[in-house]
Amino acid sequence: MAIGNSWQNWAGSVTATPQLKSTPQTIDQLSAAIRSSPGPIRIVGTGHSFTPLVKSDGTILSLDNFSGLISHDKETLQARVGTGTKIGALAKLLHGVGQALPNMGDIDKQAFGGGLGTATHGSGIRLGAYHTQLTAMQVVDGRGKVHEFSKETTPDLMNAMGASLGAFGAVTAVTIQNMENYRLHRRRWVEPIANVLDQFEKRMTAYRSSEFYYIPFSGQALFLSSDITRAVSTVRPPEEDDSALVTLKRLRSYLLHFPWLRRKLIGSALARFPVEDYVEDWLRVYTSERNVKFNEMEYHLPFEEGAGTLRKIITLLERNFPNVYFPIEVRVVAADDVWLSPFYKRPTCSIAIHHDSREDPQPYFKAAEAIFRAAGGRPHWGKMHNLTAAELSKIYPRWADAMAVRKEMDPENRFVSPYIAQLLGISL
Repeated sequence: MAIGNSWQNWAGSVTATPQLKSTPQTIDQLSAAIRSSPGPIRIVGTGHSFTPLVKSDGTILSLDNFSGLISHDKETLQARVGTGTKIGALAKLLHGVGQALPNMGDIDKQAFGGGLGTATHGSGIRLGAYHTQLTAMQVVDGRGKVHEFSKETTPDLMNAMGASLGAFGAVTAVTIQNMENYRLHRRRWVEPIANVLDQFEKRMTAYRSSEFYYIPFSGQALFLSSDITRAVSTVRPPEEDDSALVTLKRLRSYLLHFPWLRRKLIGSALARFPVEDYVEDWLRVYTSERNVKFNEMEYHLPFEEGAGTLRKIITLLERNFPNVYFPIEVRVVAADDVWLSPFYKRPTCSIAIHHDSREDPQPYFKAAEAIFRAAGGRPHWGKMHNLTAAELSKIYPRWADAMAVRKEMDPENRFVSPYIAQLLGISL
C-alpha cells in the first residue's frame, strides 16, 4: 500500500521510499517507463508478499491498469486476463462467463500477476499452483520490448518464466486454462492431530482438496475437505477466524506460564467447535478474510516428509516458543514443470507458520527453517526465508537455465534490486 511518498506491504514488515511510483495506462507507456524510469524497477501488486520483492529506492511500478477480462473462449474454457486483476475480482469475472479457476489460495486480495510470480497455490494433491494454468503470456522485457510467449510455441520460455518473481520483465496479460463452473461440498471439523499425522498420506489424498490447521498448545487439528458436487447450494456459515485468533491471543497472554491450563482451555473450546458442512459455488468456498495481520514463513517439502516435519515443528513451537498462538497451516500441491516453482517435479506438502505482525518472528522462524531445510524444503518466494542464491541454486535443478533466460530478458538488470541480486546471485 502507498502511504504518502512511501510504500509498505500488507503486514507492515517491508517498507520502501522510491524515487518514483508509476502506474502506466498503456503498453506503450509501460515500455517507456521501463526504459527511462530510475532503477531498479520493481513491480507491485497488493503487497501480500512478506519478502522484499517490491522494495526499491528507484521505481515501484503498478500494473493496476492492466486488469480485467480481455477475452474468453467458451469452447476451450480459456481466458485472457490482465495481470493487475485482483484474484477475487478475476473469480467473479470468470464465473460470469461460465468458467472457473480449478483451485484458489485462501486469500483473494492479491493481484493475479503477483500470485503467478510467487507460485501462490491452494491445496489438493492433484491440483497445481496458479501458474500451472498458464498457456500464454505477454511480457515487457528490460529494454521495453513486448513479447508474446505460449506453451505451444515457446514451452521452455513459459517454464522459465512461470514463476518469475518480477525479475524477467513485466507480465501484463496471460491466457489461462480454466474449467466449467462447479460447486464444492466443504466440510470442516476438529480431531486430534495425532490421528491426522498417523494417517497423513491417506487423509491428504482422500479428497479433491485437503488441508488442515494445527492449533498450538491444543493437540487438535482443524481439518478442511472439499469435493466437487452436483448438490444444491446451501448457506456458508459466518466466518469466525479473526475472533478465534483474538481468543487464542488472550489465552496466550494470560496463560503464558501455565501451558497445561492453556492446553486444557483451548482443547475444551475446540471440542465444542461445530462441524461446518455446506455446498457453494467454487469462488465462495476457497477463500477467507484475513484481517488480523501476521508475518509468515512457508516451506514446500517432498510430500513424504510432511508428517514427520510437522511433528518436529510442533515440538519446537511448544517447547521453545510459548508466545506463538497463530495456527500452523498444512496443504498439499501437485508437481509441475515450471523451473522456479517450489513444486518442480515433486508432489509437495506445504507447511506455513505464522506470527503476530507486531512481534519479532525471527527466533521462531529461523529455528523452524533449519527443520524445513533438513527435510529438503524449498521456501515460498513471497514468504519470509533466509536463503540466497548459494542455497537456492542447489535445490532447483533448472536454476542455471532460468538465470540464463532472465539475463536475456533483462540484460541491463533493470528489474534487479539489491534483494533480487542477492536472491538470484546477480552481480550489479
